[in-house]
Amino acid sequence: MTTRTRGPCDVLGVARGAGQEEIRRVYRTLARRYHPDLNKEPGAEERFQEITEAYKVLSGPDRHARYDRFGPPRRRAREGYDAHGPAGPSTARRGGRRAYAATGPGDGGGFSKGRGARQHGSGRGGVRGADRMAEIELSVEEAWSGGRYRITLKLPTEQRSYEVDIPVGTTDGHRIRLVGRGAVGSDGRVGDLYLVVRLAPHPRYRVEGRNLKVTLPVSPWEAALGATMWVDTPAGRARVGLPAGSPSGRRLRLHGRGLPNPRGRAGDLCAMVKVVVPATLSPAERRLFEQLAQESSFAPRSRAARGRRRR
Repeated sequence: MTTRTRGPCDVLGVARGAGQEEIRRVYRTLARRYHPDLNKEPGAEERFQEITEAYKVLSGPDRHARYDRFGPPRRRAREGYDAHGPAGPSTARRGGRRAYAATGPGDGGGFSKGRGARQHGSGRGGVRGADRMAEIELSVEEAWSGGRYRITLKLPTEQRSYEVDIPVGTTDGHRIRLVGRGAVGSDGRVGDLYLVVRLAPHPRYRVEGRNLKVTLPVSPWEAALGATMWVDTPAGRARVGLPAGSPSGRRLRLHGRGLPNPRGRAGDLCAMVKVVVPATLSPAERRLFEQLAQESSFAPRSRAARGRRRR
């Protein structure tokens, strides 16, 4: 955006020492002119984002003073300052792009309709625009990889599309905040749009936080003799060893093969063993099973066998 090369005063067209009333009046005028719900001209949406970011820097005497001291917000971020002074690692920008602020735990393709959230009185005779909230549905693979997606929000009178950065390893219930994408208030201030991530049901995976569960079908001889086999994961196939004598319900855990976590430990993938018998037998298979039945002393309904299965 152009705020990378221009300061907030230049963006709003006010002098460096402009007072808060002048800054507020200019911002309201520009916000009404360029808000994407009101202005459909090319470039209006980018201009509105630029105006909103500039106003956030200059709205308040302390913020204006920090700008005078430290310079534009992007330069402060590069030099290790947040809005209140020296900042920690959270001020970093991934890949040179500004990430949308996350406001939910766990730390987006369909849309439910947006619904107004709250309004804020300005204390100056006007009302800030209402926040909006909508749900976006992701597959497990999309949540695992993250990326940039175009999403469409159905409003009562129109549809609006947005480019949204989905964090790697996004979990169900995670919220993404799009600043300045809500309703326009009577005082020109604009609310935000909150996107709530919902993970769609998957034919293979069951999701529990960052952990994934998958059913692993095995043959009776693989369960009895043990085997090495492949398991599908969102990152590709992984090899797992099945111990000899594995009953149905045994859990094989693949550490770190669940949903990634950019801030910590990734989730695990748990493969649940399910012993599957053939639906039909060839004559040779039947003879072998009959021979096994005659030779084996294994009694699955005995108390000793039940005790071994519990262990």
